[in-house]
Amino acid sequence: MSAPEFWLRGAVAGIPPMLQPVAHALLQARMEVNSLMEGFPDGRLWDRPAGLASPGFHLQHLSGVVDRLFSYAEGKALSREQLAELAAEGRPHRGAETLRQGLDRFNEQIDKALRQIEGTSGSLTEVRLVGRGRVPSTVIGLLFHAAEHTMRHTGQLLVTVRILRVENQSGNRIE
Repeated sequence: MSAPEFWLRGAVAGIPPMLQPVAHALLQARMEVNSLMEGFPDGRLWDRPAGLASPGFHLQHLSGVVDRLFSYAEGKALSREQLAELAAEGRPHRGAETLRQGLDRFNEQIDKALRQIEGTSGSLTEVRLVGRGRVPSTVIGLLFHAAEHTMRHTGQLLVTVRILRVENQSGNRIE
């Protein structure tokens, strides 16, 4: 019997009660992404069946969006490195070319996010400014959006990878 989803496993140690759903979603996404990508061929990482975003893009975006939204939640503007990574999402670049590199970065980013959640103190409703337009959000809004967005792209990655696996088995490309 497989383990229940993370939200049914109880509290994550060290995570404030109000942020348990964020931790549960991030842990669930990490488990699903790593399981899904097991044995996936590097040669298909940047394929875009039927014009969908590639698995490589989703891995980059999953890591990047958590990094960016958690930076905003800390009240930080994006660094030059974060902006450069955002601009490079969707194509292989140094350090983000292989499945292993993508999974390693994603797993490291989830670990970093969980540590940040553990240390989150103060008011979750504190205003934080997002992007160049400095759009107002809140600490809790950013953390929950990071979790929700991560799960959305996990689902999209699942569909794309399943299509590519079927293509590999059938030998027919879906254009």
